[in-house]
This record gives sequence, C-alpha cells and structure tokens, in this order.
Amino acid sequence: MQTGLRNRVAVIAASSKGIGRAAAFAMAAEGVNLALCARNSDVLEDTAKQIRSDFDAQVYTEPFDVGDDERVRSFIEAAHVQFGRIDICVTNAGGPPAKTFAETTMEEWDRAYELNLRSIVSFAHAVLPHMRRQQWGRLITITSIAAKQPVAELVLSNSVRAGVLGLVRSLATQYGGDNITVNNVGPGYTATERVQELAQANALTTGRSVAEYEAQVTKDIPMRRLAQPEEVADAIVWLASERASYITGQTILVDGGVYRGL
Repeated sequence: MQTGLRNRVAVIAASSKGIGRAAAFAMAAEGVNLALCARNSDVLEDTAKQIRSDFDAQVYTEPFDVGDDERVRSFIEAAHVQFGRIDICVTNAGGPPAKTFAETTMEEWDRAYELNLRSIVSFAHAVLPHMRRQQWGRLITITSIAAKQPVAELVLSNSVRAGVLGLVRSLATQYGGDNITVNNVGPGYTATERVQELAQANALTTGRSVAEYEAQVTKDIPMRRLAQPEEVADAIVWLASERASYITGQTILVDGGVYRGL
C-alpha cells in the first residue's frame, strides 16, 4: 500500500523507546524525515543513530520534558527551521502512576494533566499554524484504552486521557477545512515498560505475582497476547498516510479486542 509519506516531516514525542520509538522507525521506513524528542538524551541519540543507519533518514533530536511548554515551542520552531515544514505530529508521554484515588496526591494530578493533556495542547499550538499554511497536516495523539474504558487503579490516566478525546474531536472540527486530520490512537496492553510498571503496582496491591498479573491480562484479551509496539506504530503510520485522508476526530484502539463497548 502506498502511504504517500515519502519526504514528509514528522515530529514524534517520547520517541526514544516503546511505542514512540516504534513509530519513529515505522515512519522512517516510509521515507519520512524526523524530529524526535525524549527526556533521556543518550537513549534518544542511540535511536536516532540507528534510524539514520537503517533508513538514511534525516533525524533532528532534542532532549527535554514535554511538560515544558517553552521547550515544546522552541523544539517545533527548530524542527521547522531544519526541515522547512512540519507535516505530522505524534504526541506521546509516559503514563501516570498506577494508583487508587485515595493514594493519589494533588501533585500527581497536576503532573498527569501536564504530561498527558497539556503537553498535547502545547504541541498543537506549535504545529497547527505550520500545517494550516501548508493546507495539509496530521495530528495524532497516543493515549491508552483507558481513554475509552477505565482500567482499575489507573484513576489518573482514566481521568486525564478522557479529556484528550474531547480535545481531538474539537480540533478535528475546527481544522478539517484546512486539510488537517486529528486522531487518537489508544493502545491496549502492549509489551512495553508500562505493562511491567502496571504489573508491579498490581502485585503490591493484590499480593499476586507479576507473572500471575500478566497471565490474567493475557487471558482477558481476545487475541490472547500483548500487542507489540510495532503493531501500534502501524496504526499511527496509517492515520498519517494519504490512505486515511477522510478519517478525523476518531479514536483507533489497538487493543486485541479488550474494549467491550459498541
């Protein structure tokens, strides 16, 4: 399938590992040039070096925390200077800690909002003017199945991720006339460090072992396995492609059938 992405420019946040890293590799395989950011500069640069080696892609990197609005803006402007355009923006950030409501602190609520909702607003403010001038753009958020179906003991994620859906739908409505699509990808249980974190938190709460938690999670997935990050990345590439030019305001779950709603 021809994606029409060759020589496009994609910004991908939290792209040094996990789903963000897989998305960067998948985009590079389609001939996309990349602007990548993450907090760990060494891991980020290792990712960039591997992409340059594997795909001969142009890769610009900058290490920072996506909760920092000023750094987001300066990163986007530097990427625009580097490449002359911004076509695709994939927002991403680490999930909030797994806790019950009673265990949460106000500081954790502030941080969850900062990372998992406000950071998307920061990226959108920075990239949408460029996309409007081009009359072409793709804004893709990465959240979680928790945005559609709350997950036990993920009260922070359940709450903040749901706000992203309202933002996605609002932006899709406002910018559709500029040939800009705005969509959300909601991964289910995926083989990343996040699942290990959830397993350990569950083990502390319930007394079950990490292995028992993972076995139960897998049993509840109709596909009977965890997703691989590359499978989520494929959905992101499709939404960015010309093949998805009439898809906007949607949440695409990559969850193996876990979501039970209609």
